[in-house]
Amino acid sequence: MQVKQQKSGWAISRRATAMIGVVGLALTMAACSSSPEPIPTPTVTVTPTIDSDKSAVPDPNMPTTWPLTGIEGGKGGDKLVNRPAMSVKIENTSAARPQSGLENADVVWETIVEFDVSRFIAVYHSDLPDAIGPIRSARPMDVQVISPLDGLFVFSGAQGGINKLIAKTPGIQAMSQDAGSRGLYRLGTRSAPHNVYGTLKEIVGLANSKHSSSPEPQFVFARDAKTASTTLDGKKTSGIALRMSAASSPSWTWSAKSETWLRAEGSTPAMSAAGKQLAATNVVVIVVESFNSPFKAQGGAPVPDLRLKGKGKAVVASGGKSIEVKWSKKNIGSPLELTDKAGKPVELAPGNTWVELLPKATGTYTLK
Repeated sequence: MQVKQQKSGWAISRRATAMIGVVGLALTMAACSSSPEPIPTPTVTVTPTIDSDKSAVPDPNMPTTWPLTGIEGGKGGDKLVNRPAMSVKIENTSAARPQSGLENADVVWETIVEFDVSRFIAVYHSDLPDAIGPIRSARPMDVQVISPLDGLFVFSGAQGGINKLIAKTPGIQAMSQDAGSRGLYRLGTRSAPHNVYGTLKEIVGLANSKHSSSPEPQFVFARDAKTASTTLDGKKTSGIALRMSAASSPSWTWSAKSETWLRAEGSTPAMSAAGKQLAATNVVVIVVESFNSPFKAQGGAPVPDLRLKGKGKAVVASGGKSIEVKWSKKNIGSPLELTDKAGKPVELAPGNTWVELLPKATGTYTLK
């Protein structure tokens, strides 16, 4: 009986509480209807949308200039692209001229091979022409030039011993026509062996992960032509005459109109297949020791090599002026360094460069 009375008390208490709640709610609604309180304004957070094409963050690792020319990208030049340098062995006999694509190279190295003829190593990075050639076989001296670029080496073939030398040299991925590399073909309008040509836009896609990045700068470039070392300290020069060998005597003549050095083979203007005279912003003459390698050419003729390590005499010409400098190279994988008499780095004018590797014992040069 006592328990029932307790339950009845709880019931009365709960009914009273509910009644109080209803009355309170009614009073509150009446108060709200007579004097409404202001509703607070909600805070809205807006996340801005970004157009990725217009506001992309630049790659901090991407250089602002093409590493092999010093020319700015995006300002009058092609947009900078991260891709490997491609060094191509180009023939320079009379049967090979006019060559295709030499005018597009960032750097061209000229060397003397067997029988006193010259051959080029044309290095492409900022500009990839549709066709290059004639492409010829490799030589032992090539690895000393190409190794610092850590890129591709394109050639038609080589002796077995030279192929082994290329394979064991760091910084080189070989692309040989004899080995069946894609992007190389024979041109039907020329006779062999002067008819191997290449398509760099196809070859560049063959680079492996170790040789797919842009090269390090091989020279020091000034901000512009007005601040180049020759402009500041050089002597006025109208031309450079070279005797590379008994069969090779190229020359360079300054053109104020084009602001470049114009190339000639002897007294004949050196023209490209596109009908343009070959030209260079900078001409660098490197006096280097030549010696006979253990390799032999036709009839047992010795194949020359160069000792492109150590130091020696050089000449840099740009802007219609020239200065005598020193060259040095620490090892096969390091780039060539150019310094003035005070030991300071020589700064080239932004643009393409031709390097003449002049044999010390037999070659000569004359500044006009």
